[in-house]
Amino acid sequence: MNEVRPIRSDIGARRLDAETLKANFSDLHPPLARHEAVVEADRCYFCYDAPCMTACPTSIDIPLFIREIQAGNPIGAAKTILSSNILGGMCARVCPTETLCEEVCVREIAEGKPVKIGLLQRFATDVLMDKGEHPFTRAAPTGKRIAVVGAGPAGLSCAHRLAMHGHDVTLYDARQKLGGLNEYGIAAYKTTEGFAQREVDFVLDIGGITIETGRALGRDIHLADLRRDFDAVFLGLGLAGVNALGTEGESQAGSADAVAWIADLRQTTDLASLPIGRRVVVIGGGMTAIDAAVQAKGLGAQEVTIAYRRDQTAMNASRYEQEIAQTRGVAIRCNLQPKRILAQGGHVTGIELERTRTEDGRLVGTGETVTLEADQIFKAIGQAFLPDGVDGEGGDIQLERGRIKVDGERRTSLPGVWAGGDCISEGDDLTVVAVEDGKVAAEAIHRTLEGAKA
Repeated sequence: MNEVRPIRSDIGARRLDAETLKANFSDLHPPLARHEAVVEADRCYFCYDAPCMTACPTSIDIPLFIREIQAGNPIGAAKTILSSNILGGMCARVCPTETLCEEVCVREIAEGKPVKIGLLQRFATDVLMDKGEHPFTRAAPTGKRIAVVGAGPAGLSCAHRLAMHGHDVTLYDARQKLGGLNEYGIAAYKTTEGFAQREVDFVLDIGGITIETGRALGRDIHLADLRRDFDAVFLGLGLAGVNALGTEGESQAGSADAVAWIADLRQTTDLASLPIGRRVVVIGGGMTAIDAAVQAKGLGAQEVTIAYRRDQTAMNASRYEQEIAQTRGVAIRCNLQPKRILAQGGHVTGIELERTRTEDGRLVGTGETVTLEADQIFKAIGQAFLPDGVDGEGGDIQLERGRIKVDGERRTSLPGVWAGGDCISEGDDLTVVAVEDGKVAAEAIHRTLEGAKA
């Protein structure tokens, strides 16, 4: 075993000056200027049966909106985007375009340099939002009322589409700010200058949406009551649970949940005041692990290591995101699974990990251990759906693989109840997929209510 001498805990604030922090948390992808956007749009082949459009979960007509930019009509381009994805501005910032639309771009296949679809989408939507005009209008009031529980991407998408059809929507959320993971769970350098709340305000400008914050399902509101009082219910509950390591020492001071830490970081008004260790270890291989590690480094941690139990090709975070972490000084060490967290005086001093390998498709421990010094450890090993509020109230909702089971129209097993986003069994834990869930469910609810009226 590779033993180390326990280190003194050293978690502190104000490690970096204000200018350095500003640079470290500046926009990951500075927006394109108008001329740059037109030049980039000119690279598009405007393919018939464009593979980029097929790869987009919300089926944005990518060739059309790029042609509109090329023609000097960014407002028209934005309307094309937003008609398919009302959160197109956020998705342009956080969508893994490198594994979706840009990965299948003909330019990528032919030259290894795709059209910058994400940046073009951001350019168009920013122009429209800066103009301050909502591109859609509500239909005549239908008199129907829908409850949307959860104001993350799925809930916002569903609420907007229903309001556009003329329905009255009451949007509930357990937190005080709307936006879900867009507000609380995405790295600060990906969505700067309060963009998440600007986009929420933009979505609500459609009208017909009443907001009730600080209202949690199962605590303040109840599914049976919602089903009784509303014509339909949509659940966009997200994943409130956090998976535990299940290792010795997990509860020691200095060992924290990465999701909660990122939420705290996103809500702080003074980054310099946020305490960070000198040696930080992040356990996990997904986007949350990358976001936590990069931001820990950005706050002034001297050493940041991501430890992942499988090999690097199995990481859920895209290769592009891994490269962002590595170029910012984060070390990625693979085939290491946590064995126990070391502590002294009730505070983390390191973590012992076991080397792993894959045998016949199964991950197995080798018995060999490695110890990393750390005064702060973040756990980013996935989140879980908590069924609080959806079971035992007016009939249980059927679950599948620990999440809500839905059909192709996002109907649950309970009549009059739809669901979407990370809380459903088909959820892909992507903002753009959640937006599509909300849109599909809203159209299904609309058809159902219109059919009942006929």
